[in-house]
Amino acid sequence: MAERLRFSVPVCPMCQHLTIVFVRSICLIFLFGTDGHLFQVEYAQEAVKQGSTAVAVRGDDCIVIGVEKKAVAALQEGRTARKICKLDDHMALVFAGLQADARVLVNKTRIECQSFRLTVEEPPSPEHIARYVARVQQQYTQKGGRRPFGIATLICGFDGQKPRIFQTMPSGTHSEWKADAIGRGSKTCRDYIEKHRDESKLSEDGAVRLACASLLEVVEAGSKNIEVAVMRPSQELEFLDGQLVNTICEQIAKEKEDKKSGSKPTQPMAVADSAAE
Repeated sequence: MAERLRFSVPVCPMCQHLTIVFVRSICLIFLFGTDGHLFQVEYAQEAVKQGSTAVAVRGDDCIVIGVEKKAVAALQEGRTARKICKLDDHMALVFAGLQADARVLVNKTRIECQSFRLTVEEPPSPEHIARYVARVQQQYTQKGGRRPFGIATLICGFDGQKPRIFQTMPSGTHSEWKADAIGRGSKTCRDYIEKHRDESKLSEDGAVRLACASLLEVVEAGSKNIEVAVMRPSQELEFLDGQLVNTICEQIAKEKEDKKSGSKPTQPMAVADSAAE
């Protein structure tokens, strides 16, 4: 392949170096390195690691999605920079990485959701959509003239009444998780969730607090840069009010201080009660 490309591009003393660089750059997209790695896929994974952090926590009967909000200009509409994207009535996607790549992949996935409904006359399962997204991502690692998607995704949705979370990576792999994090602070958030996740405390309030607490470990600006959404069976995706998120984060911070000082912790505020007020 490389030899054919080498002859198809005009070679002259003045542009011979450019020709070699061109051929090598094309080969890097779909050829293995000597150590068995696909360089472009690894570069895409580095783009994911530079993206803002996102977490998803599966509760008893809900899914909580939390993201580190991207800083926007004073005159920019904040809703146009959201990282939590609705795919279907019962499904949402959150991503870390390149926003332009995410827009293309989200649009493809929404069309797949609509096509599945028209063909089968039933909503697609989160697992079906995760397989579809992973298949699209993998196709962009195997053909010349393309590059991998520079994003990782968490696909959250309900299979009937059962909450499910799937992760997809730029390489085209997908896997199911009880809770997961992607982006630059993913390791810290994942370690925090593994340490503090308690199966007996996964009500909606507990899942929201766990997601917020894990994000507070990596978000420098605190609660004002955290956005939280809750998914419930047969209900629309709900974004929690910023004031409520701020209150929850303040309670978490106060509990940490009380724990250090040995004081009695305060009673946490319920998400549903606070929303009603």
